[in-house]
Amino acid sequence: MKEATGELNMTVVTVVAIAAVAAFFYAFIWPSIKTNILTSSKCASATDCTCTGNTCSCTYWDENNNAQDVTCPNTNNGE
Repeated sequence: MKEATGELNMTVVTVVAIAAVAAFFYAFIWPSIKTNILTSSKCASATDCTCTGNTCSCTYWDENNNAQDVTCPNTNNGE
């Protein structure tokens, strides 16, 4: 019985540790990843870009034909 209690305690510790890592990822890491993905997709579809240095100020038109200003990296810098 003592061995079973020890195994149960380790299982609980493992489940709590996995939940803590998942909560940390969801609360702190995922928003940054999601923002980067959305910005990259907007920059790929952007039009009317004005570039200075390493950044470009572009206009992105969403699915409802609403214009949004986005700042994108200048991929043609140096060419």
